[in-house]
Amino acid sequence: MTPGEITARLADPAALARIGQIRPNDAETAAERLTPAAVLVPIVLHAAPTILLTLRAAKMSSHAGQVSFPGGRIEAGETPEAAAVREAAEEVGLDPRLPELLGRLPDHHTGTGFHITPVVALVPPPLNLVPDPREVEEPFELPLSVVLDPGAPERRRAEWKGHMREFWVWPHERHYIWGATAAILVNLAKVLRGA
Repeated sequence: MTPGEITARLADPAALARIGQIRPNDAETAAERLTPAAVLVPIVLHAAPTILLTLRAAKMSSHAGQVSFPGGRIEAGETPEAAAVREAAEEVGLDPRLPELLGRLPDHHTGTGFHITPVVALVPPPLNLVPDPREVEEPFELPLSVVLDPGAPERRRAEWKGHMREFWVWPHERHYIWGATAAILVNLAKVLRGA
């Protein structure tokens, strides 16, 4: 998929409308006040494009050791785009001049109380990343070809807080990609595939 095709798909309001918004069906979450957050969904423009992800540091207070996009809370007066770019610079040292912002995917509400706005960007290599060890154990890349493969993600079930939950999992040889990150990847895949 070329950068032009990626840009065109993310600019198509019909494609975005088809995927809608993902929310957990959880009465607890509806009763909680959600914390606004933004993540950068960086598509790295190698000859074979990839998605930049991070393995969160094991000592983090929340979501420790999980795979995520660079991102975090939106500060007062900040747009989701500004927050996503700032957080990517803080977490992995991504030069804030590199991302070419393309648009947003539908917001995602998590069962842990976050209202996440995913901001998609094209990023030219080389990245020259310097992760903050307090937040990121390892940045890594997932081939876009995996994301575009409709057979790649799996739907799984597990008990969480006394309720059975369904969630997506993406294949990777070293990391378990699930939860909000996996759901956002599912939305990205639907938009880019046009289905």
